[in-house]
Amino acid sequence: MTRGFSEKAAAGSPGNAELFLVEGAAHVDLYDRDQYVASAAAEFVGFFRKHLA
Repeated sequence: MTRGFSEKAAAGSPGNAELFLVEGAAHVDLYDRDQYVASAAAEFVGFFRKHLA
C-alpha cells in the first residue's frame, strides 16, 4: 500500500521527484534495519546534494 501512494505522489510531482525502491524491505524495515536504512539514507543524501546544492 505504501508503494502505491509513493508512486502516485512521484507521478504527480511537478518537479524533482525520484522514486527509490529498497529491494526486499517492507515499510517498517526502514525504521531500524541497518541494511535498508543505510541504502535509503544514501539515496536521500544524493538527492539533496543534487537538488539543494
